[in-house]
Amino acid sequence: MRIYTRTGDKGDTGLFGGGRVSKDDPRVQAYGDVDELNAVIGLARSIEMMQRIDEVLAPIQRDLFSLGALLATPHPEKVREQLEKARIDDARIATLERAIDDGEAELAPLTAFILPGGTPKSAALHVARTVCRRAERRVISLGHDVALPPIVLVYLNRLSDLLFVLARVANRRAGAAEVTW
Repeated sequence: MRIYTRTGDKGDTGLFGGGRVSKDDPRVQAYGDVDELNAVIGLARSIEMMQRIDEVLAPIQRDLFSLGALLATPHPEKVREQLEKARIDDARIATLERAIDDGEAELAPLTAFILPGGTPKSAALHVARTVCRRAERRVISLGHDVALPPIVLVYLNRLSDLLFVLARVANRRAGAAEVTW
């Protein structure tokens, strides 16, 4: 099977579960931003390998594939199936919160805004955080027209917090100072 199908050459794309929409449809933009987030997290994982950070991020990439499938699904019954398959639930949110708490336990309390940067790993995690926030905004926009499970926004909101903490942890572990604003 070839990677190119030519079916999108006129600016539309197929949705998971059927139907076609324009490539600039709010649904496509939302799952496209989640896909971009997944790629940026993959980039961050590949830079300056840090085992514990990688252990936290690997399952998140799987979650994001599932969230993308959910967002690409226009049929409510298929959304429920994807959500169950993804296992994105309150327990998964609690796992993200534990990872945030664990990271914060390593860090000095924030007393000022910090500028994104430091090590390449930290900088990549800050980029992932901003892409996550954009994905969250796109999902909010999509939610104005389409019923989405509330857990999707909770997950993305918590994930952006986690990415911020992991960026700080990456700098601390590498001995890089944070630059305050």
